[in-house]
Amino acid sequence: MPPKRILLAETHPTFVGVVRLLLKETIGSMFMVADEASLTEAVTGSQFDLVIADLSFPVSPGKNVIRLLQSLNPEIRAIILSVYDEQTVLDECLAAGAKGFVLKRTASTDLLAAVEAVSKGGTYISPFCCTQTEKSERNKTS
Repeated sequence: MPPKRILLAETHPTFVGVVRLLLKETIGSMFMVADEASLTEAVTGSQFDLVIADLSFPVSPGKNVIRLLQSLNPEIRAIILSVYDEQTVLDECLAAGAKGFVLKRTASTDLLAAVEAVSKGGTYISPFCCTQTEKSERNKTS
């Protein structure tokens, strides 16, 4: 079942437009936030089926966006958007609770698949991310 409500945590207006275009036929509604206070309020005050967040989203020092999301709601399903494709970055995001990891450079082909996989309870990692990651461990549906 496609998500009805998505929260997008992204500060780049151009990329917000890209995500909107990619998902406009798939979702019911999308809410966008561009700062930590708005993200915190949105995650604790409303029920979203899915959160899509930029890994570089500005949060308090010593935190990253996925750890913040998990501290606010451990049940939240989140897809991380990133320009970084290093294995250590991917491992950190997955360990922190991310269910999806999409490279920004491949979002036009990967984001919809990630939303579908994570919405069904699975995981999704951009295929061109971190060539060391075993393909057999990727994009599983639970």
